[in-house]
This record gives sequence, C-alpha cells and structure tokens, in this order.
Amino acid sequence: MPQFTYKARRRSGELVQDVVEANDRPSALVQIERLGLFPVMVESARGSGAGRAERSAGRPRPSAGLLPPALRELLQRKRRPKLQELATFTQQLTNLLRAGMPLASALNSMSYLGTKGIPPEVSRQLKQDVMEGKGLSDGMAKQPVIFSDLYINMVRAGEQSGALSDVLQRMATHFERFAEVQHKFTSALIYPAVVCCVGVLIMVFFMTFMLPRFMTIFDGMKMELPAATKFLVGLSRFFSGYWWTIPLVAAALLIIYNRYKATDAGRRAIDRFKMNAPVFGKVVRLNLFGQFARTLGTLLQNGVPVLTALKITEQVMPNRMLREAIAHTREEVTDGKTIAQPLARSKLFPQLMIDLIRIGEETGDVPGALNNVAQTYENELSIALRVMTNLIEPAMIIVMALGVGFLLFSVLSAMFAITANIAR
Repeated sequence: MPQFTYKARRRSGELVQDVVEANDRPSALVQIERLGLFPVMVESARGSGAGRAERSAGRPRPSAGLLPPALRELLQRKRRPKLQELATFTQQLTNLLRAGMPLASALNSMSYLGTKGIPPEVSRQLKQDVMEGKGLSDGMAKQPVIFSDLYINMVRAGEQSGALSDVLQRMATHFERFAEVQHKFTSALIYPAVVCCVGVLIMVFFMTFMLPRFMTIFDGMKMELPAATKFLVGLSRFFSGYWWTIPLVAAALLIIYNRYKATDAGRRAIDRFKMNAPVFGKVVRLNLFGQFARTLGTLLQNGVPVLTALKITEQVMPNRMLREAIAHTREEVTDGKTIAQPLARSKLFPQLMIDLIRIGEETGDVPGALNNVAQTYENELSIALRVMTNLIEPAMIIVMALGVGFLLFSVLSAMFAITANIAR
C-alpha cells in the first residue's frame, strides 16, 4: 500500500511529522484527521514530484507548455467572485462551524466542497494560516481579490466577539439579499435589450439586403422618388459603402465617454444624471439608498466601529456624490456629531431615512433602524422595477413600430408613385 509522509499540528499547536499508509492522498487526509490532527502537508513517500502527480491524478490538465506565458498568467489569475458565489461559500462555512467542527477542519472540508467562483486553494491557504496561529480575518486580508474590506472587517468583529458563526450567517444573508436585488435589476433589463437588438438587426438586414433589390426597380423607372424614399436610399448606401465608420465612431464615443467618466467632474455629472433620469432614476436611487442602509446596518450590527463602518460603506458605494456625502459624514462623526445630521445636510438622502436613523440614534438601535430602512427601499425597488419594465416594453414596441412603419412607408410610397406614373 502506498505511504504518505505528512506534517500536522495537534490542537495545542505542536507540529507532528509521521508516515501513514493509504490508497490515495484523500484517504491519507481522512486518516490524519481521525487522529485528531490538522494536516499541514501531505506528500507521497516516493517524493514531492510523485506526490504532485498523485494529487493531480484523474484530473484533466491543460497543455500549459503550448500556451504563451501571458495567456497562462491570465487564465490562472483569480477573479472576484459574484455575490451569490460569496453567499454560498459563507453559508457552507457557517453550516460546518455550527455543526461543531473546528475552524481549521471546516476550512479543510471547504477545500473539497468546491464552491463555484472560489478556488479550493483559497480554503487551503486560509486553513494553513489558521494552523499557524493567525486569525481568519488576517488570512482573508492576504486575498483581497476574493474577500473585500467589508467581509474582512465583519469576520474580524466576529472573532473579537466570539460569535464568528453568527456573523458569517448574517453575512451570508446580506450577500444573498444583494444578489437577489442584482438579479431583479438585471432581469428587468433583459427583455428591452433583446427587443432592441432584434429591432436593430431587422433594420440593418432590410437596409443592407432588401432595399438594394428594390433600388434596381426604382433606378430602371427613371422617375423622381418621394423624399422619404430618397432619405432611406441615402441611408442604405451609407450603410453599404461606409459601414466600417460605425464601429470607429462607436469606439471613439466610448473612449471619450470613459475619459470623461475618469474625471471627477465627469463622474459626478454622470452619477447625478443617473439619479435624476426619468423612470430609471428612481430605480437607481432606491438601489443606492437600500445598498447604503443594508451595508452600514450589517456592519454596525456585527460590532464594526462606526467610523470603520462608514469608511467601508463609502468604498462600496458606486455613486460619487453619495461617497462624498458619506466621507463628509464620517468626518463630522469623528468630531462627535450624529450620523443623521450630516446626512440631512447633504440633501441627497430621503427624509424618511434621516428620520429613522435619528430615531435609531435616540433609542440606541441604529443597526435595527438601518435594516428597516433597507427593507423598505428594497421592497420599493421591486415595485419600481416592475413599473419600469411595464413602461419600457410598450415604449420599445412603439419605437420598433415607428421604425418598421417608416421603412414600409418609404418603399410603398415609391411603389405607389411608380404605379401612378405607369397609369399616366
């Protein structure tokens, strides 16, 4: 039977090195854990090279030697997990801890659960850090691509209060709520986007392939075409002869937009437009206010200091105007003022939110007040998304009908003109 050398630690932290017999490496890990040890390193007794081969047996590997170094680095680079993926990871870790597993053993099990979007190496590295006596939050701070400042500070607060599993449960709920809001927002835009794309493709097909065939008929008649038909013919010839200018113009506009957005004045103007746009602006405002209240309330509820909580909330907010208002609020809170006063002076936050936060400060339950605010705006956001979708759908249909109607009118008016000319 194959032998595996291992290094492990006892619950006291003492390092142990020994050999175990097992069919494969996973079986060796199970035997080591049954001994009450936390494995740090397990390799085949035949050597580290054989151990690596054993670990990768049965797993398809890409032919890395055939890929350019830059492409290999790009494929191996970690991406930031989605909200739902982070919620699943957090919920799984919470379940293991509440089942009575020690933190190191729970992280070891997490490396085999295979959460989508979070590589197993993340859990293995966290387990290694915990085995070395570091805190879970310290290990997460070494992986900023996976874990945000919000996540790290909440875990640190849970470690300090001794209620890590409760904090992780609240975080899992927090990310699930945000993922649900994000899904609703995306779903509301899918139908209008599909209708718009189909409409554009139909008009491009007609202008590029169908109209030139009608042009052969019009050219043979040697007659004056109606104004609408002339405009459509000129547009069709432009698309046919100078189609390559469209992607160039689109790319130029995108570059100009991104450069303008990169400036402070540009980003502020764009964010202000998003908040004040008709129909869409209400959805944006409700989403921002709900995100602010939910994030700040969750941080404060888990024991994060108010100044740190405001700093993290400022960093996660996507709107420049709200970020500046939160930064100003944090400065005034440092001077001993309440949260509600500077928020009210910014004139960006709704009066309902200000009043509820003020009541929470008077009763000593700011997290509860913020969570109530978040729930209120999340419910209003669901209604606003349905209203926006109900308004966009008929608007898109009207625009499509006008576009197709103009195409038909341009062609049919020319056909009627030809018929009248022949009749004379």
